[in-house]
Amino acid sequence: MAKPRVGITVGDPAGIGPEIARKAVNDKDLAALCEPILYGPHEEQELRRFAVGRVSAEAGTAAYDAILRAVEDARAGRIAAVITAPINKESFASAGLPWRGHTDLLAHLTSAPRVAMMFHADTLRVVLATVHIPLAEVSRQLSRTRLEDVIALTARELPRFGFNSPRLAVCGLNPHAGEHGVIGTEEDQVLRPAIQSRRSAGVAVDGPFPADTIFLRAMKGEFDAVIACYHDQGLIPVKMAAFGRAVNVTLGLPIVRTSVDHGTAFDIAGRGLADPSSLIEAVKLAVRLAAHR
Repeated sequence: MAKPRVGITVGDPAGIGPEIARKAVNDKDLAALCEPILYGPHEEQELRRFAVGRVSAEAGTAAYDAILRAVEDARAGRIAAVITAPINKESFASAGLPWRGHTDLLAHLTSAPRVAMMFHADTLRVVLATVHIPLAEVSRQLSRTRLEDVIALTARELPRFGFNSPRLAVCGLNPHAGEHGVIGTEEDQVLRPAIQSRRSAGVAVDGPFPADTIFLRAMKGEFDAVIACYHDQGLIPVKMAAFGRAVNVTLGLPIVRTSVDHGTAFDIAGRGLADPSSLIEAVKLAVRLAAHR
């Protein structure tokens, strides 16, 4: 049987993306699973035009162009999946690009009406209800409709990961999940109505639960995924539990897309120190997901 062809975008060329992409391509386990194709500048000669570890419009544009070409090939069926090394949001902004990350850019490029960011590890899976927005904006953007959509999307997508009857937990926004209005009203006004609405539609979802215990409960097997209200609320526990082994997956796309669980690491770029483990795990998961589409 022919091995699937998968695309790896090298991310911001001033960061560690090109290094971990080259290391992943040379990994013997991956070579047995798939045929990886690199998108974006990754050869030494190509990389000389980028200042290592520096934000630049040129680097942002190069990262964007690589994503664009990989998505085109995935949508045309020339590759089975897209795996992305990290981009730098400041470089994107310097290049005049309006997207704050891969998730909203990929939704735009594929015309996906509803997407969500999930971090997947063997011990814990976390889906974010809001992503790259200031903390002060979370309460305003965390609407009942938005949470209902994320719950429904998560329940629909988790069977692809082996959870045929997924059990979902929703994390509270406030300490102690609001204590029924004593420490915030979002749980009573937004989260509980959204959860009840999805339960009435047949989704096995419960909450909201206090953030300081729900991730541990999920790791012990009570739930198959936790829906977190904002970026750091969900990513701190998953990175504590499985940094280097967790994989970022975009739910809701018409293509398979996975990514690493870390950033561009400008501080160690160009020094040969970058660990490709998360990218290798992202490729492995992408191959698995592509096989079940």
